[in-house]
Amino acid sequence: MAQRHELRPNDERYPQVLREEEGVRADVLYVLGDPDVLQEPMVSIIGARKATPYGIAAAQIAGRIAGECGITVVSGGAMGCDYAASRAALDAGGKAVVVCGSGADRIYPASSEDVFRDAVARGGAIVGIEPWGTPPAKYTFPKRNVIIAALSPVLLVAEAGERSGTMGTVDAALEMGRTIYAVPGSIFSPTSQGTNRLIRDGALPIASEPDLEARLSLDYGVLRIIAPHESRAANEVISALSANPMRPEELAPRLEQTVLTLLRTLTDYEAQGIVEHLPDGRYSLTARGYQEYGR
Repeated sequence: MAQRHELRPNDERYPQVLREEEGVRADVLYVLGDPDVLQEPMVSIIGARKATPYGIAAAQIAGRIAGECGITVVSGGAMGCDYAASRAALDAGGKAVVVCGSGADRIYPASSEDVFRDAVARGGAIVGIEPWGTPPAKYTFPKRNVIIAALSPVLLVAEAGERSGTMGTVDAALEMGRTIYAVPGSIFSPTSQGTNRLIRDGALPIASEPDLEARLSLDYGVLRIIAPHESRAANEVISALSANPMRPEELAPRLEQTVLTLLRTLTDYEAQGIVEHLPDGRYSLTARGYQEYGR
């Protein structure tokens, strides 16, 4: 069973960043797991709960790169981008800190159980600002979001609508003078309106995997250590679908292919999990497809 800790401001393990921020300090941090992880380099990665495959892929890439750089990923453990970033960091051999809107011994949402469990098992922690056993409630999440913003010098937003809980966390981070990274998205996607506005207003755009790696290297003084892999040219079909879902008859003339040839390719990609066939007849990239295109 994971060890429980209660950290107060006079405890040397209590994060210094919370002591320094006026109005942020929690009287008690309830920690399940290793409290020493709160002294290590951390990056907060957040995003939409009802994320698109694009947002999921962006969060996964961010979490994986952070894990491979030895930077602990902080998130709220919510479904969508939070889950994707934490899961990817853990799968890359990194650590995760989940700041929950309940007691640290309560898993919410249930769909994130594996991230909560593995965060503790692999040297990270679950952090709560509510007493043990406290169930999640509407009023606890805004307080939770402030802690997520405070714990890290950098906040990365993978995907966010104009009005969302994600943007509330961003506002808290901006008030604290934190650095904001944002992943740009389609101008037609409601779930990218928030991130696109952040970039317009001065957030650092993360336009590719090497872009994020370079930013983390500059801001954290770390190098990413991974096994080399062969680069591959982006496929024309994947490239075309990366902007918007399309029907085969729309794609075919753009790619100078027959509809029948294109359907064979799309069927093959669907079997591989790279594209999905939407109910309206269009084909869209999956999270895996976006990752393949981004390499």
